[in-house]
Amino acid sequence: MPNKRPPSQESPASANDADTTSPASDAPSAPSAPAAPSAASASSPQPLDHLRASDLRAVAQLATQATLGVSAIVEGVHQAVLQTMGASGTTKGKTRGITGMVYRAVQGMTEVVGQGVGLAFEQLEPLLESLVDAPPETPEREAVLAALNGVMGDRLAATNNPLATTMTLRYQGQALTLQAPLPIAKASGKVLLLIHGLCMNDLQWIPSEPHPEPGQDDGNAPSDHGAVLAAELGTTPIYLRYNTGLHTSQNGHQLATLLEQLLDQWPVPVEELSVVVHSMGGLVIRSAVYYARLGALRWPDRLKNIVFLGTPHHGAPLERAGNWVDIILDSTAYSRPFAKLGQLRSAGITDLRWGNVLDADWQKKDRFARSPDVRQPLHLPHGIACFTVAATAVAQRSPLADRLIGDGLVPLASALGQHEDPQRYLMFASTAQTIVYNTHHMELLHSPEVTRQLLAWLAPQ
Repeated sequence: MPNKRPPSQESPASANDADTTSPASDAPSAPSAPAAPSAASASSPQPLDHLRASDLRAVAQLATQATLGVSAIVEGVHQAVLQTMGASGTTKGKTRGITGMVYRAVQGMTEVVGQGVGLAFEQLEPLLESLVDAPPETPEREAVLAALNGVMGDRLAATNNPLATTMTLRYQGQALTLQAPLPIAKASGKVLLLIHGLCMNDLQWIPSEPHPEPGQDDGNAPSDHGAVLAAELGTTPIYLRYNTGLHTSQNGHQLATLLEQLLDQWPVPVEELSVVVHSMGGLVIRSAVYYARLGALRWPDRLKNIVFLGTPHHGAPLERAGNWVDIILDSTAYSRPFAKLGQLRSAGITDLRWGNVLDADWQKKDRFARSPDVRQPLHLPHGIACFTVAATAVAQRSPLADRLIGDGLVPLASALGQHEDPQRYLMFASTAQTIVYNTHHMELLHSPEVTRQLLAWLAPQ
């Protein structure tokens, strides 16, 4: 565990407070370093730098769930073998007799031990936190948590696992507390919100490679969309961090509420709001606008622009392929128990099969069952300028590349909102859509070509 930091070190809240007094307040505050760090420790985080006291309880929960899951798979295979011999249990996938008693004992003991260990760690957390302060966030830890939440974030949230990501708006790397006026120096009335995609977090909008000095940029260096738009257009960029394993519409409801709170606590009146979204983030903002207008919230009236980067408006083939894996595994008694492995993927991932946006798209439906596209048609929000950037990994378009390759994850037609059903076709103006070539899905986050297009679309006319 890291050492206790000195009392003089700033907390995130005090770092934000400093923004109101320092002339250089728009630069992120750097946490103070421990005394006399070695060269090795200063250059790279040590393993314990990523740990929190609550991680012990979180890992215990995951271990318990994994043990129960493996036990269920083994019992399912056992039951399949018994069925071929003319013996069957009273419940599908469950064995009976002495064998069934053994499985029930293993599962019951696992639950009891898991609950006991979890409770013990929970009681230890205050003591550990009083002895050792949680270290600052590290990009490595946040990337792992983002991926974990994308894959099973719905399960983490349902079990109150400490590793579950809570939705927050963030400024300069710090979560904003929306219960009081925000201490943001030089806040603009023009707010820019950036929303990440599946298995990601807000830190990944910032390129890992430093941007070259002025005059040394050849136009191809990784770009920071938020920083460039702030410098060129006078906007204040804020970022959303959220649990991408939840249903898209669940995140839409949360975001709608959060932006209404932001409107109340922003230091100056919000004149306009623009949103740049990547991948799943585009489905989340469409959902948020729908539910905000349904609830007569105020912030959609300030929403001027939405720019979609590689959003799977009509789904992604890889999730549909995952659904086929479920069907294939479920086709025989011997492989059926292993279908549970495919069903570990989160609600957020299965929403990407067709591009679910609303509650009605998934409620009262088996999300692992093979089914056609039954989404409720939802057009682009009226009165808001909507733009879309689609990417393709090839140098030129072709029917095969558009349909099967796209940007490696999202087909071109899905990113452009095109659909065979006129009710589902998203009507982007011809001047409000562009295709970037030789670009993969993740490269949209830092593409200088995308930055130039954003400036062209969002600059005052």
